[in-house]
Amino acid sequence: MPLSELKQFLGCSTPKAWVDQALQEQDVLLIDHAHCEKKAASTAMQLMFRHPTRADLLTKMSRLAKEELIHFEQVCRIMRQRGIVYDHLDACRYVGSLRQLVRTHEPAKLMDTLIIGAFVEARSCERFEALIPHLDESLAKFYNSLLKSEARHYQDYLDLAKGVALEVGGSGLEDYHQRIALVRDLEVQLITSQDPMFRFHSGLPQITAPKGTNKEVNNE
Repeated sequence: MPLSELKQFLGCSTPKAWVDQALQEQDVLLIDHAHCEKKAASTAMQLMFRHPTRADLLTKMSRLAKEELIHFEQVCRIMRQRGIVYDHLDACRYVGSLRQLVRTHEPAKLMDTLIIGAFVEARSCERFEALIPHLDESLAKFYNSLLKSEARHYQDYLDLAKGVALEVGGSGLEDYHQRIALVRDLEVQLITSQDPMFRFHSGLPQITAPKGTNKEVNNE
């Protein structure tokens, strides 16, 4: 799948200010990247346990979980090579905020969860591509190797969500498109607004005014 289609799915590109901060905080970037891969595998496994009768979901999520764990091991190896200690990091607002949109009844809950998964994977892929031109050769090569699988994960999540909508019938497909639009609006807000912490999926760096002034400093 062309990355242009994935970028069109997202409502905005990653702001340059985030890329600049990522380059300054590559240790945190890698540590949080490792956490993201591990969480992605865990999410896929949870979906498998919750929906054991959905054969297509089981196949796609099983493959996704295995790939994410391989990526986790690869990131940890890169960190060891660079003397970076894998440690706990507080999660940023991104996924938690998106999950507040998930409805509590099935199959709407599953569809919402899958749509959010598509956005998380799409944003990861888009950020890898945004970072690659600015990284050292080794890390750029690694991130480039992830683009294809992350794009496929995005497509798998979206295909599964659409499948749920088609099962519902009636207004199911309309609901599917409305939920995508709803999640997209919030995702754009999270990516383009100031964020109190830097993480792989965080928003704009929070810039404070110099001491002794009351002026706000805006990100462009």
